[in-house]
Amino acid sequence: MAADRETLGPILLARGADAEVCRLTALTVLPEGAEPPVLSVEGMEAPPAVCLHARLGRAVWRYQFEVPARPDARYRLGGVDYTVCADLTGDTRIAYVSCNGQENGDHRRRIEERNVMWRRLADEHDRAPFGLMLQGGDQLYADEVLNSHPTLRAWSKARTSRKPGYEFTADAREAAERFYLERYLTLYGQPGIAHLCARVPSLMMWDDHDIFDGWGSHPPSTLDSPVGRGVFELARQAFAVFQLGLSHAEIEAAGQTFGYAATFPGFTVVAPDLRSERRPDRAMGPACWQAFERDLEAGEPDDRLLVMSSVPALGPRLSYVERLMTVFPGIRKYKDDLRDQWQSREHREEWKRFLLALERKRLGHRRGVTVVSGEIHLATRGEMPIGDGAVLHQLVASGISHPAPPVAYAAGLGLLATLGEDPLPDRPIRLRPLPGRRWIYAAERNYLVLERRDGAWSASWELETSGRTPDLAI
Repeated sequence: MAADRETLGPILLARGADAEVCRLTALTVLPEGAEPPVLSVEGMEAPPAVCLHARLGRAVWRYQFEVPARPDARYRLGGVDYTVCADLTGDTRIAYVSCNGQENGDHRRRIEERNVMWRRLADEHDRAPFGLMLQGGDQLYADEVLNSHPTLRAWSKARTSRKPGYEFTADAREAAERFYLERYLTLYGQPGIAHLCARVPSLMMWDDHDIFDGWGSHPPSTLDSPVGRGVFELARQAFAVFQLGLSHAEIEAAGQTFGYAATFPGFTVVAPDLRSERRPDRAMGPACWQAFERDLEAGEPDDRLLVMSSVPALGPRLSYVERLMTVFPGIRKYKDDLRDQWQSREHREEWKRFLLALERKRLGHRRGVTVVSGEIHLATRGEMPIGDGAVLHQLVASGISHPAPPVAYAAGLGLLATLGEDPLPDRPIRLRPLPGRRWIYAAERNYLVLERRDGAWSASWELETSGRTPDLAI
């Protein structure tokens, strides 16, 4: 897998929109010391280039600007014109992607095979432009950061009780920092991904693989060890710079959470942070909960609310699987994966709080609440009645490039889903097959498309082998 590691970008980030303008951020990476190019929008003053981060021979530059709310808005950077579908007032198309990589050897994969679905998404955008792209977690797979230095490799293999004894040395820190930088440069420089990210504004939220597998669900002695905290802080900084476009001062001001809300004409996107304060016994800490419940109040009262929960809010009853761990020790290695889920026994009270918050918001929103998620490397959907005849829709699309799991795994999870789940009284959760499909889980690489046409919202999935599903009214 090759990429131009000298330069990168532009990466376009959404900052909200109204009937007049679409607010954007563009990021570009240049060799440290190079003069950043001018960004221009016809009829508007050129925004300044602000250096967000300069380390290891690379500098990340940020431009904050607006384009008119038109379907063919343009900006120019480095002598290249980019067209943005910036009119989000009427019919609107939104892409959702997640799980952009694999745990091991992602950099050795052939780009042609790895990015099949990215190319398909880019081709679809060229035919019918997207106004927004939601990237819902695991934008990159950084698990191999633990192989970037001998100390990190030894720490990852050590028993849990011995992990606190490893020092996070200066050379280990630099190796990890360089790994995250090079992984972002390689990832966002790939064809298809680069094409879309320069033309479709993104909203992103991280998940565990943006740090390393299972972050937050490991034992406290792992999370709080010098290596654990050190690697987390480097991943946090890289995420904030490359996926959120934040300066160091803004990162510090964010405190313990990166959760946010972004408002658009007729809809609001809320992205809770399920990683910054995660522990084995909690999905969100005080700061993340406060931000999430505040962000639910963003936008207009009749907005459609799109909640980007990296981990699905509606899913099968996993407590049975957790109980099996006491009987079959061989499956204990999946403990971290199970603890990641809202349905874990450890998170059940939080899960209820999360669902009740969405229910209260749905009853105050005439246009509904929809949750979009990834994480599980399958495509599916779920429903939960939430009073007044309303239904909470959960749409899962995962992953855009992660290899699909075996069909037998999807079938087994589907059997578990038939047992149902009811964390809230009289609101049974039911997982459903995708439109036009027979089985609850689709074991194919995929992405999700949300559309608003004449004020009505629908969803459809693009599956690697099976193709497009019929539209689902949501």
